[in-house]
Amino acid sequence: MDQSFAIKRDARITREQIQRLHEEANRRALRVRRIRTGILIGLNVVMAVIILLPLLYAVSVAFMPSSELFTTELNLFPANPTGENFAQALVKVPLMRFVLNSFLVAGLITLGQIISCSLAAFSFSFLDFKGKEALFMLVMATMMVPGEATIISNYLTVSSWGWLDSYQVLIVPYLTSAMGIFLFRQFYKSFPISLYESAKIDGCSNLRFIFRILLPLTKSAIGAMAVYTFINAWNMYMWPLLVTGSNEMRTVQIGISMLNSVDAQSITLMIAGVIMVIIPSISIFVIGQKQLIRGMFSGAVKG
Repeated sequence: MDQSFAIKRDARITREQIQRLHEEANRRALRVRRIRTGILIGLNVVMAVIILLPLLYAVSVAFMPSSELFTTELNLFPANPTGENFAQALVKVPLMRFVLNSFLVAGLITLGQIISCSLAAFSFSFLDFKGKEALFMLVMATMMVPGEATIISNYLTVSSWGWLDSYQVLIVPYLTSAMGIFLFRQFYKSFPISLYESAKIDGCSNLRFIFRILLPLTKSAIGAMAVYTFINAWNMYMWPLLVTGSNEMRTVQIGISMLNSVDAQSITLMIAGVIMVIIPSISIFVIGQKQLIRGMFSGAVKG
């Protein structure tokens, strides 16, 4: 009896020791994971601050009086923050009109590219016609032609049509893009051709198949295309500068340059205008970054 009781007691002690060792190992592993996570978060915060430092300093300058900017001291933060720069920027140039023009132009370009690129990509993906591959290669080849190489010929064309200083000259030349066609085509390639054949057997037309079946299934690609196109259209500079000449038609990128002048005060005014202008594009990027990443990679693997 005493011997069996001693054996059971030793076994119970051994199990308790093993359990304590496991608990100690788990606590040590949890401590290591927390330390590692804290180090990674700290490094990410430091890198984020370094990357965002120019933007943060621009925000600081926007709230800084011009007398504090041009001094012998290094002023990283405004001693007397003021919103006068933003008010003066709105008064000196019709900035809200420029913002409205940019929203209108960028929005219509985005909508036009989604429609035109989806239609072209449908033709290259589901329709079978002679010279399809050669035509697609020709479309892709246009991506290698820089915009500066065609800007003069495009200007002469729209000038002969009498389109200068109008909305159509800002919108129509950008209603389609080879990159958008490629993005939608790669996404459509992940769909089986039997989907289109079944719809045709049921009497579905091509346009109905696109707008009722394809587009609802390609929300990630549409989101990626919308974010990419809107930001590019919002940041256009050379073409609006060339084809617009009045404040009624200028976009924000042209309007910001109008805030720059020879006096020192224009620096803080221009930075304040830049801060107001980049808020919409940054907001759209932050909101749609997941859609942008998902759409860029969703058509890379067929499944």
